[in-house]
Formats: sequence, structure tokens, C-alpha cells
Amino acid sequence: MAFDEQIQANIDVSLAEIPHPSLPKGSNLYGSTKIFPDYQAEPGQAYFTLVHGIAHESSVSFVAILQATRALRKGFESAVYFYGPGAINALDTRGFPTTGDSAFPGEQNINDALKTFIAEGGTVFCCRFGLSLHGAREEDLIAGVIPAHPLDVQDAVIHYARKGAIINSTYNL
Repeated sequence: MAFDEQIQANIDVSLAEIPHPSLPKGSNLYGSTKIFPDYQAEPGQAYFTLVHGIAHESSVSFVAILQATRALRKGFESAVYFYGPGAINALDTRGFPTTGDSAFPGEQNINDALKTFIAEGGTVFCCRFGLSLHGAREEDLIAGVIPAHPLDVQDAVIHYARKGAIINSTYNL
């Protein structure tokens, strides 16, 4: 694209004002001091995550899965429960132009993270009513996801609360 001399001169000045990159790749931007100990689960401890967030609408759902996986790796009995619009996070039919394809980088992040969580021993529940809200079917779920009755959401919270579980409840719309 051609610009007149004054605009091109301004572009040249603008580009030269701050050297790029200002820091070479691999430069530390932040400190690495961890404040709290790396807690591990004590025998019988549980970690329960509720997800009401829509896949890819924010990082909330993805981060919740990563946290549940980290808890599992720390020795907690870890379970995730998708309900409401969060149910679409558990679909194995995501992709474009075909299932499993990524139309944009990271489109399969949630699917891959859930498959890892399940493979490592995590439990995943998905509300059937949440599925129905979006026209999804039980057979569309990622293998290993347990379809659950809508009334199970509250009873699952009670179950895990009675176990003394750490409960992480995420919600976004």
C-alpha cells in the first residue's frame, strides 16, 4: 500500500520509536516465587467443580478443567459437573469442517483436556437437560462422560459438600 510522503514519514518514525522486540524471546516478565506450599490431597479428600460456562465464550470453562486436572494429579478425588449451557463443553461433536478438526487454534482444547482428565481417573458428569437446551444428544458426549438427571446437580453438590470436598463453582454467560 502506498502512502503519501508525510504519512510514510510518520510511519517510519513510529516504528523506530521503540525497538522491537523490546525483550528477546525467553526474557522473564514476571517473578516465579510461589507463595503457598504445593499442597497435596490428604487421604479421602475430594475436589468438585461445577461448570455453567459456554465453551469458547471465555476461558472460565477451560481453566476449570485444568484446575480439576491439577487437583486430580495432587491426589484428590476429582469430579467435574457440566450443567445448563456448560453441557456443551462435553460434546465430542465439536469441530469444523468435520468433528475433531480445529477451525481456529485451540478449538479442541476443552475436548482434549477433558479426555486427559477422564483418562487420568477424573469423573465427568453432564446434565441431560443442559444437553437438551442446545439440541445435543447423549451419544454426542465425549466417551466416559456420565449423563445425569437435572435434579442431580443439587444432590451432587450436597454429596460432595458432605464429603468435605473443595467445591469450585464456575459460572459465565
